[in-house]
Amino acid sequence: MTETNTTPATATTAEPTTRRNEKVGIVVSTKMQKTIVVEIEMRKAHPKYKRVMKSNKKFYAHDEQNSARLGDVVRIREARPLSKLKRWSLEEIVRRSSLSDVKDVAPVAVEAK
Repeated sequence: MTETNTTPATATTAEPTTRRNEKVGIVVSTKMQKTIVVEIEMRKAHPKYKRVMKSNKKFYAHDEQNSARLGDVVRIREARPLSKLKRWSLEEIVRRSSLSDVKDVAPVAVEAK
C-alpha cells in the first residue's frame, strides 16, 4: 500500500479562474456619474461572401473613481447587473487618450493691446 502525497499546492497558489467575459474598447462618453460608455469594434467574416465586416456595439460600464476619460482605451469585465443597462465594470485603462490631455490644460488668456 503505497500512499501518494498529492497536495493541492498548485491550486492554492494559482489565481482562481473566472469565466467572466472581458472586452477592450474605446470610451465614447463619460457624461454620467460613475458610468462610462465603451464602444467595441467587432470584425467578423460574412457567412456567404467571406468579406470581413466591422460592426460596433456600445456597453455601459461602472467606473467607481470616474478615472476613465473620453478616448481612452479600456478593458471592461462582465459583472452582475448594476442598473437597467449596466452589466460591465471597468477593469483597467489600457492606454490614455492624448485628446483628454489637451482638455485638461486651461486656456491662457491673451491680453489685447
